[in-house]
Amino acid sequence: MFQQWQHKIYRRTSRFALVLLVLMTGSCIRPPAATVDSFAAFDAQVSTTWFELQLQLVEETPGFSPPVASRAFGYTGVALYEAIVPGMTGYQSLAGQLNELPVLPAIDPALEYDWPTVANAALAEITRQFFATASPENLQAVTALEKYWVDQYQPALTQAVLTRSILQGRLVAAAIYAWSRTDGIANDKIAYTSPSGDGLWLPTPPKNLPALLPRWGDHRPFVRAEAACPAAPPPAYSTEPTSIFYTEAREVYDAGVNLTPDQRAISHFWADNAGETVTPPGHSISILTQVLRHKQASLGEAAVAYAKVGMAIADAFITCWQTKYEYNLLRPITYIQTVIDPNWMPELPTPPFPEYTSGHSVQSAATAAVLTDLFGDNYAFTDHTHDGHGMPPRSFRSFWDAAEEAAISRLYGGIHYRAAIEEGIVQGKCVGARVNALKFMQ
Repeated sequence: MFQQWQHKIYRRTSRFALVLLVLMTGSCIRPPAATVDSFAAFDAQVSTTWFELQLQLVEETPGFSPPVASRAFGYTGVALYEAIVPGMTGYQSLAGQLNELPVLPAIDPALEYDWPTVANAALAEITRQFFATASPENLQAVTALEKYWVDQYQPALTQAVLTRSILQGRLVAAAIYAWSRTDGIANDKIAYTSPSGDGLWLPTPPKNLPALLPRWGDHRPFVRAEAACPAAPPPAYSTEPTSIFYTEAREVYDAGVNLTPDQRAISHFWADNAGETVTPPGHSISILTQVLRHKQASLGEAAVAYAKVGMAIADAFITCWQTKYEYNLLRPITYIQTVIDPNWMPELPTPPFPEYTSGHSVQSAATAAVLTDLFGDNYAFTDHTHDGHGMPPRSFRSFWDAAEEAAISRLYGGIHYRAAIEEGIVQGKCVGARVNALKFMQ
């Protein structure tokens, strides 16, 4: 089954090529049984393969809209970090810093644990919980990946260490999942009626779907804070040609009818439509995974990075959705077809929720803030996220360079006005700064 999954991934996208080469040749770094002092010697492969599989699951599992995907990545990152932090010299649990995070199952310091095995067990368990509705084939891939890593680690371990390590990973993951069930997700089932009036959001063609996840902004954020990262109000709604609102709508219209080939390519590269791609938060996870592989990061470095980026994108969507349903602003397609040109259509399909602020902008800026803090201001990279979808990779001078392109892509796609993009970047910087302020080190 694992070989079938490998072949499937290889056919889907070349972003899996490196991990396939490593797994099929068995050339993973494996020092002797883990101790605290040797922890840095463990490479990140067990974590990067699990997050790659989660990207596939997000793309192929119904219901994984961007907010839902961001939530899964956030809790997975925390589960990985909390599972192995007892073996990371100088690091500490985030209990007491994250909202309502309980004290997690402790290790016995007198006993030996194998931290990659702990990580594998935690990632397998949390993945099963968040992707319980995945296809039978993909659920089998989860089992296959877990078994693969167990088979790799088992020869170097006693049965007692192996069993103890697997149990510890599963216990931590179960506790993290139980914590996730108290974050307000139950409120998403409460009925909602969109407000009506001039300038307010309406379902958009071609599908005219109802508002998506209107109560997502009420979810508990990961990072404790006295207040959310607010956005300034959008420009006042107006149909007057001299108004700021009309001017911004006209900018979207003019851009749409005069797109350059590169602008069109940018709009599609960052579109990340749910059900077709890995979604915008998945795109951020994909970039992180590529960076970790390029840097040949350790498992500990990867755990910190996945926790930070996961929480940043999850809190970004909570903050953004608070703003969206506070202002309930109509989309460019609604305004332009009513006020400027009834035949105009955007380059990209408009998603089914209010316009202000831009989710792409908030989550991309939050990601850039965290990645810059982790890897530096001028970390140049080439993004291969969409190689498997036939899109050429795009290169960037820095994480902020990529975030700014992701943000403006929504204007090119006809999805957002400029104010939503610019204020979204401000919101995202705020979210990222709060994640960066967490104390991972003792």
